[in-house]
Amino acid sequence: MPLVPYEEGGGWAARQLHSPSATFHFASRTIRLQQDWRRLGVAAVVWDAAVVLCAYLEMEGIDLRDRSVIELGAGTGLLGIVVTLLGTKEPAGVGALYSTCCARVTITDRAAALEFLESNVQANLPPELRPRAVVKELTWGKDLDNFPPGAFDLILGADIVYLEETFAELLQTLEHLCSERTVILLSCRIRYERDLKFLKMLRERFSVSEVHYDSSKDVHIYKAQRGSHKDDF
Repeated sequence: MPLVPYEEGGGWAARQLHSPSATFHFASRTIRLQQDWRRLGVAAVVWDAAVVLCAYLEMEGIDLRDRSVIELGAGTGLLGIVVTLLGTKEPAGVGALYSTCCARVTITDRAAALEFLESNVQANLPPELRPRAVVKELTWGKDLDNFPPGAFDLILGADIVYLEETFAELLQTLEHLCSERTVILLSCRIRYERDLKFLKMLRERFSVSEVHYDSSKDVHIYKAQRGSHKDDF
């Protein structure tokens, strides 16, 4: 599947998507991301769903420390960067090392986007946190042997539900990465009938609930877990 943009109207939103950079404030830090729509399309711009999920994780005060987290379809890296920062226990004093109970974050996308993704991650994490965030190739349904099954506490995805031909591979990937304790959080805008089809497919395999809706950006956050298992962060 090629990395190509899809149209979503013009005006201010389009200008934001085509801007060479974007700036955000999360976890008491300023995050400056490079964007490159012309070269990488949807993989190289920040979508509202990522911003809403970052805000949700921060506002809810979800404890990410000592959690193993993976992001699918990371694009610019905003969500993975914010999770790494939020999953950091503050040092005990001046000069203290970051605790070993920091979050362990794997930030994934396809090969074509990795160099761009890695550059944003490295530019926005302090040196002591960079080892906690690993950028890794993952093409849904194809690179699963490179990831231990059921090894993650939290799986995150922002605006990754938009191409129907990827739905089966995405579900296969979620099932591989999940254990009974894993929580999946998917942030998305419901644009088309096919998006509802994915949610139906997801509910056939997982217990799914909507945990947040941002009406200003029309973005939903869905939580999914295996069977009837419930585990709140």
